[in-house]
Amino acid sequence: MASTPEALVKKKIRKILDEAGVYYAMPIGSGYGNSGVPDFLACAGGKFIAIEAKAGKGKTTALQESHLSRIRGAGGTAVVINEDNLAELSGILHVIKIDGTNPSNYRLFERAQEADTAGSGPKIKRRGTKA
Repeated sequence: MASTPEALVKKKIRKILDEAGVYYAMPIGSGYGNSGVPDFLACAGGKFIAIEAKAGKGKTTALQESHLSRIRGAGGTAVVINEDNLAELSGILHVIKIDGTNPSNYRLFERAQEADTAGSGPKIKRRGTKA
C-alpha cells in the first residue's frame, strides 16, 4: 500500500522526534472531540510542543489554526511542518533541549508554505528580531 505524501512527512517527523528522545503521542481525530488537534503532541525538555504535519502546499484548516493558536496562547510551541522545513523541527528541539530556552520565545512561521524569497523555507527567530 502506497503512503500518502502527508504520511511520509509524519514518518520523517516521527524519526526526528525518536532520534531526539522526545516523548510524543499522535491523537486520532474523530467526531468525538479530537477534530483539529495537531498530528503530534510532544514534550521535550519539559516543554509542550504541538506539530501539525502538511505535505506540499497543504494548508491548515480554520479549526487546526484555532488549536495551534490556543496552544501558543497557553505558552506551548505550535508549528506546522512540511517536507520543506523538516530541519526547522530539529532546530526547535535543539533550542528547547540543549539551550534550555523557553520555546515561547521562539516561533516558526505558522504556515509552512510561507517560504522566504530564497525558497529556503521558514526560519526560527527570536520574537522582536529579524530572521
